[in-house]
Amino acid sequence: MHTLKELYKIGNGPSSSHTMGPLEASKEFLKRYPDCDFIDVKLYGSLALTGKGHLSDYIIEKTLMPIRCKVEFDLLHKPQHPNTLEFIGYKNKECIARMKVVSIGGGAIEIEGDEKKISNEIYPHHKLRDIIQYCKDYKLRLYEYVDKMEDKDFQNYIEKIYQSMESCIDRGLNTMGILHGKLQIKRKANFLYYQNSKETDPTEIARRKAVAYAYAVSEENADGGEVVTAPTCGSAGVLAACLRYMEDKNKYTHEEIINALKTAGLIGNLIKYNASISGAEAGCQAEVGTACAMAAAFLVELTNGDFEQISSASEIALEHHLGLTCDPVDGYVQIPCIERNAVATLRAIDAAKLSSYLNNSDSKISFDLVVETMLDTGRDLSYRYRETAKGGLAKKFR
Repeated sequence: MHTLKELYKIGNGPSSSHTMGPLEASKEFLKRYPDCDFIDVKLYGSLALTGKGHLSDYIIEKTLMPIRCKVEFDLLHKPQHPNTLEFIGYKNKECIARMKVVSIGGGAIEIEGDEKKISNEIYPHHKLRDIIQYCKDYKLRLYEYVDKMEDKDFQNYIEKIYQSMESCIDRGLNTMGILHGKLQIKRKANFLYYQNSKETDPTEIARRKAVAYAYAVSEENADGGEVVTAPTCGSAGVLAACLRYMEDKNKYTHEEIINALKTAGLIGNLIKYNASISGAEAGCQAEVGTACAMAAAFLVELTNGDFEQISSASEIALEHHLGLTCDPVDGYVQIPCIERNAVATLRAIDAAKLSSYLNNSDSKISFDLVVETMLDTGRDLSYRYRETAKGGLAKKFR
């Protein structure tokens, strides 16, 4: 598996695969072929179907400036991967360069013809059960395993990730108005957090605030603000919300929260390696489902739960997202995405709590098995429910 630096990334929304991926692809094309005076960019599959709502054309044009370019949404070509784009570069009206790219999720890209990156494959184990056994053998916590595998700069990197999550929540809580796009969605995070509620139960107040945090990040993402992929832009609200939810309890040190982020990242990395974190490839179970599993692991790690409890919480969180479709209305990461982040935040809290009630040593379903099942389920989903805006709410809402 690759470094967690390729899972946790700081970038602008609304989509890691549809915004951050095309941005990186555009930068790479310019780097390789700087002599072009005109660039034709063709978007295929999910990128063509929902690229407008995800600002794919905007970010490509902005990145390629001042070179003239044309972005085409090709709805006829059926690519092998649903997030495919192609750059065709010209000089003096003569084609001098071609580059086909796949945006594989989380802002990562693969370029056709290039060898797949192996330089950052730093984790020797690819299953949670194997990592846990290694940690038992060497008396390590999961975050200590991460520290052992990552480079010396990783501590500074994860600190930046933490600070970015915090800043995003604060911006989202204190921003009001209407989100970008024709849906005219009103921001709700500020209202959710500051509403004059009659609640007196501290547990219910804490849960309402957790929902507000998820809305805050998701609304920032929907408006093109800076977020942390956890594991994607569209699911960035879940882990960040659980982080602030636990900070509110005022029981945990900065170091403990950072360590829990490492454990959460490890869970996300396992899902990314063994299945997918791309909504276009496997539906929203791959995005919000993964985020929920990461957040559940974060919560258990922070409360010093054992290996079995961390595994169980992550498994519960992901299992009960199986089959979740990706059906963004008009291609915007707004309906149902924002509310879905809030629901997954509460589900992560409940999954962590449920795992503490159970005798996890006799669980019949493992985390690794659910990850495999999620990928199979995603492949079985109709393409309409994989970020095409052709099915579900996207089809029914008018």
